[in-house]
Amino acid sequence: MKRSGILNADLAGALARLGHTDHVLVCDSGMPLPPGVPVVDLAFLPGIPSFADVLDGLLAELVVEGATAAEEVRAVNPGCAALLGSRLPGLTLVPHEELKRLSAGARLVVRTGEARPYANVLLRCGVAF
Repeated sequence: MKRSGILNADLAGALARLGHTDHVLVCDSGMPLPPGVPVVDLAFLPGIPSFADVLDGLLAELVVEGATAAEEVRAVNPGCAALLGSRLPGLTLVPHEELKRLSAGARLVVRTGEARPYANVLLRCGVAF
């Protein structure tokens, strides 16, 4: 049994298969899921697990070289905007429709139980060397 880190077997395995420049969509429970992209659905109840908890867990395990979120998050969900800005320096903001279009190229979707709007981010994997 793993001692620490992500314990969900499906998520841990999917993360281990990611490579440089692969994209991971971390999304709230209302984000439309792109067809054909594998989904690890962690949603249990509204708000559980939270977007913040899942994002922090992923950032502890992944090398992230870039990130994109919807610009609407600033006005509609300022707490999430602040979280993204503090965790992901250099965050790029695009219209939500563009984020949905970009998400179609993701290698993995991690769906949270977050029930606040625009709590979505597309992470671009980096390398550790």
